[in-house]
Amino acid sequence: MNGPPPVFDRDLLNLRRLRALKTMPSADFLLTHVADELSSRLTLIRRAFSVALDLAGHTGFVASRLAQHPGIDWIIRAENLFPLVKDYPGTKLVCDPEALPFGDGTLDLVASALSLHLVNDLPGSLVQIMRALRPDGLFLGAVLGGETLSELREVLLLAETEMEGGSSLHVAPFVDVRDMGLLLQRVDFRLPVSDSEVVSVTYDDMFALIKDLRAMGMTNMLHARRRRPLRRSTFFRAAELYASRFPTGTGRIRASFEFVYALGWKAHSSQQEALRPGSARVSLVDVLGDKGRAGGEGPAGAVS
Repeated sequence: MNGPPPVFDRDLLNLRRLRALKTMPSADFLLTHVADELSSRLTLIRRAFSVALDLAGHTGFVASRLAQHPGIDWIIRAENLFPLVKDYPGTKLVCDPEALPFGDGTLDLVASALSLHLVNDLPGSLVQIMRALRPDGLFLGAVLGGETLSELREVLLLAETEMEGGSSLHVAPFVDVRDMGLLLQRVDFRLPVSDSEVVSVTYDDMFALIKDLRAMGMTNMLHARRRRPLRRSTFFRAAELYASRFPTGTGRIRASFEFVYALGWKAHSSQQEALRPGSARVSLVDVLGDKGRAGGEGPAGAVS
C-alpha cells in the first residue's frame, strides 16, 4: 500500500540548497542567530559530549560553535550534498537526514539547525537520532515554527484569489511548538523541552524579502506546489497588500520568523523521573499548616 504523498520535493530542495551556496553569505543572519542560540543553551549544560554531530546545518555555523565547547572531542558534519561539506576541515559525512547511517549508541550529542522541518518524516528522523545517541545523550535542535512568514502566506493567498480566481500553497506548513513537544515525548526523549521565539525582520518591500528567501534556498519546494508561476500582476498586488497590512511605520514591511527549539535526552538511570500521580507522601497541611485546610477543617491534601 502506498503511503501519503511527500510534503516536500527533496530533489528541488537539494537544487535550491546548491544554488544558495553562493548567495547564502548575504542572507545567513537567521542561521547565525539560531546557531548562537543553540550554543548558548549548550553552555548551560555542565557535562561533556565526546562525539557530536552537526546534522544538516547548512553552512557549518553549528559545527564551529560546537568546537568552542570544552568536552567535545570529535565533531562530525553531516549533509546530504557533498558540496555543502567539501570545504569543512574536520570529519564530514554525506547522508540523508531521513536515513542516518550511525550505529546504535554511537553519538553523545546531535545538534541540528533549521533543517528538520524540511524532512518528510520528522517522527522517523527523531527516532533515528534517538537510536544513534548513547544513553544520556542529548538532542538539541531548532526548526522553523508555524508563525514563520505568516504575513507572506496571507498576502499571496489574498492576491492569488483576487487576481487569478483561486489559491495554492506557497509557504510550507511549519512545526507548532506544542506539536514538537509531543513529538519528543512520542519518540521517548526524556526531560523534553520545547519553546519558541519569534524574530521580526524588516524589508524595503515584499520583493526584497523574496530575494533573501532565494538566497537562503527557502523558496517554495512543496510537493503540492503550483507548477505554473504566478502572474506578474498577482505578485505586484501581493506586494501592495503586504505594504498596507504589515507596515513598520518607517516605510518598510515586517516578516516574522518563528524558531522552535527542542531539547531531549536519551534515557539513562542517572536522570530524574517524574512522580506518578498520587504517589506523593507529603501532606499539603504539613507544608502549609492551617492554610492547607479550608477554614481550618477538612481532610489534608497531598502534593503530587
